[in-house]
Amino acid sequence: MKLICIGRNYSEHAKELGNTVPDEPVVFLKPPTALIPHGGPIRLPAFSNDVHHEIELVYSIRRHNGRAEADRVTIGLDLTARDLQQELKQKGLPWEKAKAFDGSAYVAEAFTAVESFPAGKHVEFMLKKNGQVVQSGHSGQMVYDVPALIAHVERYMQLENGDLLFTGTPAGVGPLAAGDRLEGYLLGELLFDLQVA
Repeated sequence: MKLICIGRNYSEHAKELGNTVPDEPVVFLKPPTALIPHGGPIRLPAFSNDVHHEIELVYSIRRHNGRAEADRVTIGLDLTARDLQQELKQKGLPWEKAKAFDGSAYVAEAFTAVESFPAGKHVEFMLKKNGQVVQSGHSGQMVYDVPALIAHVERYMQLENGDLLFTGTPAGVGPLAAGDRLEGYLLGELLFDLQVA
């Protein structure tokens, strides 16, 4: 199973970090060891003093008639060691140390079939930190929609059954501290409730 992640896919998030909106999707990977066990907790790495939360829509991939397509959707977290990422970006180096460390991803257990959404309906999601809404967005705000992301990724690597596509985060990212509580909602339904150890 691959965790394929897309960066800068919400223009307001790109702006809040001082980044330009890319002319093609920004793609990076996380290894399976990045996944936090269901129920958590989130453990902050010792090498960073500035780990940020990023809530995202996460799509499970299936192959149908030889083509990759989004099968089911849930929400997840892409955790980023922002201080290390800035250092790597300044040196022109890949982001993996800041993005793909063990415990840098979470995926909620409950998935919803993509086909259950009416055509054109936006998928809304949000994140609360310590009871306050810090991020909210919907699929219609993506710079590149899911079919475009799948087509782009498949130019370089084959997507397989069960691969997970993280589709980018809306504005409102911010740092985590020990004791923080994160609640993730999809279409108003609570899908995860995690503590930061």
